[in-house]
Parts: sequence; structure tokens; C-alpha cells
Amino acid sequence: MSGKGKGGRGKAKGGKSVSRSSRAGLQFPVGRISRFLRKGRYGARIGAGAPVYLAAVLEYLAAEILELAGNAARDNKRTRIIPRHVQLAVRNDEELNKLLGGITIASGGVLPNIHAVLLPKKKAQKEGAEAKPKKEKKAKKAKSGSKKASKKGSKKASKKGSKKAGKKGSKKGSKKGSKKATPAEAPASTPSGSQEH
Repeated sequence: MSGKGKGGRGKAKGGKSVSRSSRAGLQFPVGRISRFLRKGRYGARIGAGAPVYLAAVLEYLAAEILELAGNAARDNKRTRIIPRHVQLAVRNDEELNKLLGGITIASGGVLPNIHAVLLPKKKAQKEGAEAKPKKEKKAKKAKSGSKKASKKGSKKASKKGSKKAGKKGSKKGSKKGSKKATPAEAPASTPSGSQEH
């Protein structure tokens, strides 16, 4: 008996054809990848399992990148994945960045990064550290300034007081002298006849 019966490996004539992708439980096309492998002449012979394995690997990588890119799009409040999201997904993942290290993604941009040396120095920390010494210095300066001012004020006051006292004394002395001199001179100026009376 030539030919294969119902128990054989051959296809039944009325049976429905099932794709190799569905048999393997994959979304990527196993048959197309098998054709590419054969036509690309990557080897003299191509096994039946090679295109299935390659399709599974490619599907896993695509799913991984798309998941991370979708997360990046959601973080940016977008519902559509653009090349920028793919770039952020790849560069923020250590393993994917290593795999696609020499790859340039068109319209992907770069990761936001500013070197620490280029950032302005933190004023808050310096102000907190230097606030107390500055206040102490200001307080010391204020104290020394008040002492100097009091010394200068006392010196000026003493000088002014002595000057005023000297001026007042000279004025009073001259006034008193003139007043005293007039009554003394008055009897001398009186005529001798008036004294005789």
C-alpha cells in the first residue's frame, strides 16, 4: 500500500491549513523568516526550528522595546509612541542600551543631562552655613561702632562743653566787668560840688 492513510503524517485533503506562527504561539511570521533565511544564503541548509527560534527572539525584543516606549509615552502624557519615546526607552535601559549602543534613532534626541560642574552652586547651603558668622560679625561691628561713637561723642561733647564754657565765661566776665566798671566810674565822674553838699 503506497501512500499515507489517516494515521500518517501527511495533510488531509479537506483539512484546514494552520500557520507555523500559530502553532508556535507567536505573532511574528515564521514562514516569512524561513523564506528570508533560505534566500539570504546564510547557510547551505536551514533547519525547521531555526525560523521559529529567530521569530521568537525578535518578537521578545520588539515587545520589550515597545513596552518601555509605551511607558515613556505615558510619562509624557501621550497616547502615541514617537521616536523620542523609543530613544528614551532604549537609553534608560542598561541591557538595551548595550545592545543598541552603536545605533542612532532618527528624531530620537538625547537624554536630558547636565554635568554637575556646570550647575550653579547651591546658595541655600552656603547661606545656612555663613548666616551665623555674618550675624556675629555684624553684631561685633555694631558693638565696636557704638563704642567708637560713644567715645567720639564724649570727646566732642567735652570739647564743645569746654569751648562753650570758655565762651560763656569770657562773655560773663566781660559783661560783669563792664557792669562793675560803670558804677565805680560813676562816683569819679560826679562833680566835686555835689560831694560837698
